[in-house]
Amino acid sequence: MPRVTNEPTTPLQKIDRCETLSHRPRLLLGKIGLDGHDRGVKLIGRLMRDSGVHVIYSGLWQTPRSLAISARDEDVDMVACSMMSNSHLVLVPRLIEECATVGRPDMTISVGGIIPQEDVPAMLEAGVAHVHHTGTTLEDILECVRSSVRPYETIDTLEHPIARLGRAISIVHDGGQCEAPRRRPARVVGITGAPGAGKSTLVASMASEAVRRGEKIAVLAFDPMSPITSGALLGDRLRVDFNKIDEGIFYRSLAIVGEDYRSLPDIIELIGGAGFDKLLIETVGAGQNDVAIRNQVDKTAVVVVPGMGDAVQMDKAGILEIADLFVCNKSDHVGEAKLVRELLDIAEGRPIYETVATLGKGVVELLDELLDD
Repeated sequence: MPRVTNEPTTPLQKIDRCETLSHRPRLLLGKIGLDGHDRGVKLIGRLMRDSGVHVIYSGLWQTPRSLAISARDEDVDMVACSMMSNSHLVLVPRLIEECATVGRPDMTISVGGIIPQEDVPAMLEAGVAHVHHTGTTLEDILECVRSSVRPYETIDTLEHPIARLGRAISIVHDGGQCEAPRRRPARVVGITGAPGAGKSTLVASMASEAVRRGEKIAVLAFDPMSPITSGALLGDRLRVDFNKIDEGIFYRSLAIVGEDYRSLPDIIELIGGAGFDKLLIETVGAGQNDVAIRNQVDKTAVVVVPGMGDAVQMDKAGILEIADLFVCNKSDHVGEAKLVRELLDIAEGRPIYETVATLGKGVVELLDELLDD
């Protein structure tokens, strides 16, 4: 774990340094191998977020290939991986090879964990840019992240079609222009609901089922950008087991403030232009008045859970009005029957689906409703 120093550098001062870059840094954090401890990497993720970085956390037990696919789809500037199982001389070179295989040999690779000093030359020779030991300061890590940022120019330097899509999304989301094929997918679905309703787990379960069916599907997941630091912690993709799904879906995380969907129409058309006919869009955890997603999608599913409020909440204007269908997730929790009864009073014929996303219950039926014509 990085040691705490008495340096006067504050998060806001660090953010000012990030503001001088061509775009806000995107960092992928992942744990490779059988290391089941993530407290340290989560702490680094939060601190990087508070320093103005957009951090994508991919979770535990990643393979070199799953981490490389995530890094490509997310178009990150740096892949930061760590391990505690003394497997770095095998896994890290494989990660570098997989980054090249999936079309992004240019990404900066940073490695942390218990790495003996005598192994550092081999890491650097393999292509690792930075090796962080116990005692590395957060300022040192942040400087490595900053140094990995290169301007978004064109997609022409990338040969792999999905790598090109990932970069095209970065360019337009950053406010730029990009020449790339465009076409709206045949079906665009919005998944919205309150924080903690289980949207990410539900989307992950649906994506896994879609891959099992052989569907070509894309997922776009929004998380909040800090209005204070402009940093973000993007953790939706850790619900998806990419070790099994591999390249079966295209999954991209983006940060926004509020409901700022100004780049979304372009991104939707870029995803369609890359050959994806079906797109799931997961919103930021929504409040009662967060209804803008309905203007971007063909169908809106509002996810609710037991305990969301009394019957008066159901009658208020706002997010429940925009639902084309309701998803009562966590239907194994107390209060589910009461929730369904109250929804029936306002649904006016709109379908109500009951799911337990963690178990896959009800997911097949929900996916049929959302994606079938």
